[in-house]
Amino acid sequence: MKLKILDRYILKNFLITYLFVAFVIVLIICMIDYTEKVDDFIKRQAPGSAILFQYYLNLIPYWINYISPLMVFIATVFFTSRIAARTEIVAMLSSGISFGRLLLPYFMGATVLGIVMFLLVGWVLPRANKIRNEFERTYVKDEFYFDGRNVHIKVAPNVYAYLESYNVATKTGNKFTLETLVGNKLEEKLTADRIVWQPETNKWRLEEYRIRSLDSLRESLSFGTSLDTTINLRPKDFESDYNLFETFTLPELNDYIELLRSRGSDGLEVYLIEKYTRFTQPFAILILTAIGVIVSARKSRRGVGLQIALGFALAFIYILFFLLSKGVAESGNINTLLAVWLPNIIFSVVGIGLFKTLPR
Repeated sequence: MKLKILDRYILKNFLITYLFVAFVIVLIICMIDYTEKVDDFIKRQAPGSAILFQYYLNLIPYWINYISPLMVFIATVFFTSRIAARTEIVAMLSSGISFGRLLLPYFMGATVLGIVMFLLVGWVLPRANKIRNEFERTYVKDEFYFDGRNVHIKVAPNVYAYLESYNVATKTGNKFTLETLVGNKLEEKLTADRIVWQPETNKWRLEEYRIRSLDSLRESLSFGTSLDTTINLRPKDFESDYNLFETFTLPELNDYIELLRSRGSDGLEVYLIEKYTRFTQPFAILILTAIGVIVSARKSRRGVGLQIALGFALAFIYILFFLLSKGVAESGNINTLLAVWLPNIIFSVVGIGLFKTLPR
């Protein structure tokens, strides 16, 4: 479809306003972040180049993506209320253009931003987050040590692993036990004095191991000094998981979710929320764009300030509702997919209701 002059006018100014709002908000966030972390930078002697290129250049796209629905909404309200105050929207509607047709260039701009954000958060941003998180672990967060004692890990639906302690540096676990349970019955128990990760084979070496197998009334015992075996467990399971879900591309996130499911592990909701949020965000941009146009398209005698304030209020309610539904989903009290989509569903209904109240 060929864009008309009016479409190009709205689309161009909508995107320019978004870029302006994004620049201002992210600049403020970075200034606040710097004032909070400057003491850590000085204390740990973070190089200026690392602060700029490893941290802030990777923090900027993170925040742009994180609050992109809010920024699109604010940009929509800000731009639309200005042209409404200049009676431009009245002139457009008086010339025979329907309000639905007026929304078209806004939707085009929102679609472009939604696609860009989806590609960004699905494949580009995770790599940037790896660099940023590594910087934070080095210069902001306390150094990570795995200090867990008597660690129990579910490595498969009926298989449980136990470690008395684990050394991250040497990738060695002490007093290891692997139990296979079916119902309340113990079918097999493997114990080893130590397990050592073998990077060349991607296997664990069991040292001084003993295997006890139970079959009905019979019991067998085998033992040895060394055995290489595959266990659904990796050294990275004992490394720092600080914002780990942010560092996965979409395919990697799917693989990790399947890994957790194969283990029957708890804490799956965090990764499911991250996955579903990446898909809902483009739709949130479209929904909030439509609501932004609807609430700010009327010319108000009180000026644009009231419309902008109303826009901020609705954006705040959306974010609050999203955070509440996310918290409920993390607790496991509601289906994760439903919880993530619920704000979009409710605000879609709100948008339809507002659209029907518009004077024709």
